[in-house]
Amino acid sequence: MHQVTMSREEQIGLVKARLQQAQEVVVLTGAGISAESGVPTFRGDDGIWQHYRATDLATPEAFARDPELVWAFYNWRRELISRVEENRAHRALVVLEQTVPGFTLVTQNVDGLHRRAGSKNLIEVHGNLWRVQCTECARISVDMSVDMGVLPKCKDCGGLLRPDVVWFGESLDGRLLNRAEDAARACDVMLVVGTSGIVYPVAFLPALAKGKGAFVAEINMEETPLSPGLDLTILGKAGDVIPLLVA
Repeated sequence: MHQVTMSREEQIGLVKARLQQAQEVVVLTGAGISAESGVPTFRGDDGIWQHYRATDLATPEAFARDPELVWAFYNWRRELISRVEENRAHRALVVLEQTVPGFTLVTQNVDGLHRRAGSKNLIEVHGNLWRVQCTECARISVDMSVDMGVLPKCKDCGGLLRPDVVWFGESLDGRLLNRAEDAARACDVMLVVGTSGIVYPVAFLPALAKGKGAFVAEINMEETPLSPGLDLTILGKAGDVIPLLVA
C-alpha cells in the first residue's frame, strides 16, 4: 500500500498518529543518519583512503595481511568521528524511546553516535568502532582513545587487538540478529531511516515487520529497493523529518 499521493504533511501526520498509538516501535538506522553529522558513508571516497575500497580494508584477510594498514584506517575513522556530534535525528530518537511503551533501535552504524545521544535499548548489529576485541583471548573492551597506535595490544594477554566491528565476509552476531528479528516481529510500527536497503540480513527486517502486520515507514533522501514494499516513504533528511514525528 505505497502511499504516493499523500502530501508530506499528511505523511508526517499519519506516521505521527501511528507512533502515538503504538505499543512497540522499532527503528532501523543506516549510514544516512550519521552522514548528516558529517560521518562519511563507507561507500563514499575520502581523502587519503580514496585509493582503497572499503572491501580492501575492512576484511579479516586485510587484517591478517597488513594489520598496520587496517589500524591506520580505523585510527583515522576514530579521529574523524571524535570530531562530529550527534544530530537532531539521533536526539529525536532518544525522545521517541522515552515516550513509547516499548522501543528497540537497530543500527547498522558503528560510530557510537546513538549511544552518545542517549539511546538505551540499542542493538548495534555491525559492532562499534569504540570497542576492541583481542585476537588471542577474545576479550572485548571499550577504548575511547582517538589514536590506538600502530598495533594495539590487549592489556590482559598482550594479544593483538582488532576493532569490534563486523567486517565484509564475517557473520553477524547471531544473538544480536535474533534480538533484532524478535523486535521486528513484535512491533506495531517500524521506521527505516537512512539505510540503503541492500545490506542483508538486516535489510530483511522491514519485510519481517510488514509480514507480521506492522506499519512500516521509510525516511530517506531517495527511494530504496525496500520502498515498494513499505507503507510509505518520506523523502528528506532524517534530521528534518524525525523531530516532526516526535514533536
